[in-house]
Amino acid sequence: MSDAPQAAPGQAQPHFTLNAQYIKDLSFENPNAPQSLAPSEARPNIGVNVDVQARGTGPDVYEVVLKLNANATRDDQALFVAEVLYAGAFTIRGFPPEHMELAVLVQCPTLLFPFARRVLADVVRDGGFPPLLLDPINFLELYQRQRQQAQVAAGNPPSGTA
Repeated sequence: MSDAPQAAPGQAQPHFTLNAQYIKDLSFENPNAPQSLAPSEARPNIGVNVDVQARGTGPDVYEVVLKLNANATRDDQALFVAEVLYAGAFTIRGFPPEHMELAVLVQCPTLLFPFARRVLADVVRDGGFPPLLLDPINFLELYQRQRQQAQVAAGNPPSGTA
């Protein structure tokens, strides 16, 4: 049995098409170069934040933006700050309304992630550091966690908890 949404009789099967993908914004800061590029035995502390934003741009067309932000420090000294906003324009048709949010906020960024990951790795490498290779991201898990946090913030505990 499949969890995939099924089309109602007479409707087209649910599908989405990636019309275009592109770098919407790219930033790299190396504020303490060349000192930050000197060899060191101390390992850098790297923090990564991920965000997904989406908006409708026309009938059945959505722009999905995957934002990856990475900050690296060593001994309280900033090494680099890198940010990429990698976007895709998707045509999404045939999904029931209750599945649209999952299509836009889970399936679309899952398709965009490998490309955004490569851009981030390349810009960090071009900034003089080893490439930053992010582990794969489970966007469904992130989506579910965000929904639970929103429910708690609204005073409604997630179902299945006391």
